[in-house]
Amino acid sequence: MNGLIIRNPYVDWILAGKKTWEIRGRQTHVRGKIALIRGGSGLVVGTCELVNVIGPLTLRELRRNAGKLARRKSEIRSLPYRTTYAWVVKNSRRLKRPRPYEHPSGAVIWVRLSRV
Repeated sequence: MNGLIIRNPYVDWILAGKKTWEIRGRQTHVRGKIALIRGGSGLVVGTCELVNVIGPLTLRELRRNAGKLARRKSEIRSLPYRTTYAWVVKNSRRLKRPRPYEHPSGAVIWVRLSRV
């Protein structure tokens, strides 16, 4: 299973169902169930389904969808990346007990996990 590294508070917003778009600077071909890793913690904290990638987005499109980022339109003043994509997630589920994992050297976005 692939684990996606996401910093706080964003991973918690996804697990709470408040955030359904994870904004990234590139596309991904990964789809299906993925693990959610809280950046810097060494812990897998939940799972979700990665169902689509939308983009590249314009600033107008990003603002129009601010609610999917758990933000208000007024909080979005610029694109976070030169080419900005929304990775669409659904069916997030927090693990009852976060699980440690081995973080490979150099992993920044994805980690290949043996189990969750």
